Amino acid sequence: MSRIAVYFLVALFCLAGCSGSSEDETVGWSAQRLYGEAKDAMSSKDWPRAVKYLEKLEARYPYGRFAQQAQLEIAYCHYKDGERASGIAAIDRFIKMYPNHAYADYAWYLKGLINFNDQYGMFSNLTTPDMSDRDPKSARESFNAFKEVTTRFPDSRYAPDAMLRMRYLVNALASHEVHVARYYMKRGAYLAAANRAQYAIRSYAQAPATEEAVFVLVLAYDRLGMNDLRDAADRVMRTNFPDSRYLKPGGERLAKDVPWWRLWDPDW
Repeated sequence: MSRIAVYFLVALFCLAGCSGSSEDETVGWSAQRLYGEAKDAMSSKDWPRAVKYLEKLEARYPYGRFAQQAQLEIAYCHYKDGERASGIAAIDRFIKMYPNHAYADYAWYLKGLINFNDQYGMFSNLTTPDMSDRDPKSARESFNAFKEVTTRFPDSRYAPDAMLRMRYLVNALASHEVHVARYYMKRGAYLAAANRAQYAIRSYAQAPATEEAVFVLVLAYDRLGMNDLRDAADRVMRTNFPDSRYLKPGGERLAKDVPWWRLWDPDW
């Protein structure tokens, strides 16, 4: 046999080996088996393997009884695997295709959870110096998804937890705005600080952080020389937060006949 013929046979064996190694083990599997294997993978927390089986199930049996459930499970697996973008894409597709599904409340709740988990990256560092470059988009999307649960499905088993998370998010978002406002104050950008404080007050009026937002607003207006607006904000502060710690700065300077906000001014 010639050398060329030997090389040709070797190449054929290599190709045959490659094709055999890439053979899909799931060929011929029923929808039930695919779903069962996916659930076993989920039990083992092997999220990528679970997604692989679920995606094959959805592709091969798009109109079967497991297909819709597979879409939800895919979103959940991505969520558990830390793949936020893929999880959101999967759950948005489910909501768009089946807006009135029996598990629509869970779908919205899961969307809220995925974004809620992502927003920790922003709010875990509220004490960093520069807050102006942080985007609270995921927290807002999480809030809106939980709101959908509590509004559309008030009797849902997920509604109580969604409500608790909404309360947390409201104050987290308000706190973010206040921290940005304080950052602007330190930089001498008083108008920007006033605008962020106003936004926090207007958007999250019931949040505990609103008290500090009004305080910052008073200081910002005072620095800007907008005395009428400063005095109006001062009245809001005294009326709504009469026991605020910002109204009682204490110390030797308290004896001086100066407005309370000047006692908090580091340049006074």
